[in-house]
Amino acid sequence: MEKKVLYDEMIARRDPGQVEGLSRFFKTGPGQYGEGDVFLGIKVPVTRQVVKECWRDTDFEELERCIASGFHEVRLAALLVLVEIYAHAKKDAVLQQRCVEFYLSHTERINNWDLVDLSCYPLLGNHLLNRDRGILYELAERGKTVWEQRIGIVTTMQFIRHGELEDTFRIADILLHHPHDLIHKAVGWMLREAGKRDKEALVAWLAPRCAGMPRTMLRYAIEKFPEEERAEYLKK
Repeated sequence: MEKKVLYDEMIARRDPGQVEGLSRFFKTGPGQYGEGDVFLGIKVPVTRQVVKECWRDTDFEELERCIASGFHEVRLAALLVLVEIYAHAKKDAVLQQRCVEFYLSHTERINNWDLVDLSCYPLLGNHLLNRDRGILYELAERGKTVWEQRIGIVTTMQFIRHGELEDTFRIADILLHHPHDLIHKAVGWMLREAGKRDKEALVAWLAPRCAGMPRTMLRYAIEKFPEEERAEYLKK
């Protein structure tokens, strides 16, 4: 069977009719967070299908080529392939470590919220389940970009799913007064997910902080609370 090349397969799926809508959705205009990003017009389900077809044939040389691409969807495909390689390398610790090192050495190319959110916790979060998590605190506190900082908090989704909430609350404290709306949304999202696991823990975390939280962050965090309870928090 002929080997499928990830980059070529993605280029073949380009859809010019979708480019304008995706560019607008991911805020690529002047001064917006995705300024200058270029799209092929490929929606995520199509990208996932290409990844399913290609990941076994994709080596790290091809991943380098794809993560360096100016096309948003090609970078996403590289990240999703990396997730697949990691997930299927269960008995190959060396290969898994190589995947993590590749990810962390290319964070400058993980430069929009979907690229972060679809890759960080299934790869980095899974890897750190039974390892030191200091890298997440470093990214949250000293990340060079808003995207590195977002990786720091969203990666904790994997820990939440295993009932471990402490890192989410501690990293939320680091990012509590961050100026960017995309961080407010990410932190609020993770707090909401933590609250689904343990509402009392979330309420205890919110108690001394809610009055000074960014409103978007608070709204996301309490989204699953009863309406009257949400109203009381928002009054504060």
